[in-house]
Amino acid sequence: MAEEKATDVVLRPKRQITLPKEVCEELGIGPGDRLELSVESSTLVAKPKKAAALEALREIRDAFKRSGITEDELQKTGRRLRREAAKEPDVAQS
Repeated sequence: MAEEKATDVVLRPKRQITLPKEVCEELGIGPGDRLELSVESSTLVAKPKKAAALEALREIRDAFKRSGITEDELQKTGRRLRREAAKEPDVAQS
């Protein structure tokens, strides 16, 4: 894990801050990237959205591993359900 370093930033009148170059490099972010902000125990936490998405994907993958369902089984079931849904007649709503 990287060494923890503290950096001071100033909150400007429009509630904006500038992230130091070193922080952006450490997080692998650049102009236009999105961050997910949260407050945990009075601490501001900023996570790159791509990191949050990757974490969610890892959690989904781990849940499938725990369930014993393979990717192939999931795809086959999805194809079957799409075929079944396509066969059902449209029901007019009153």
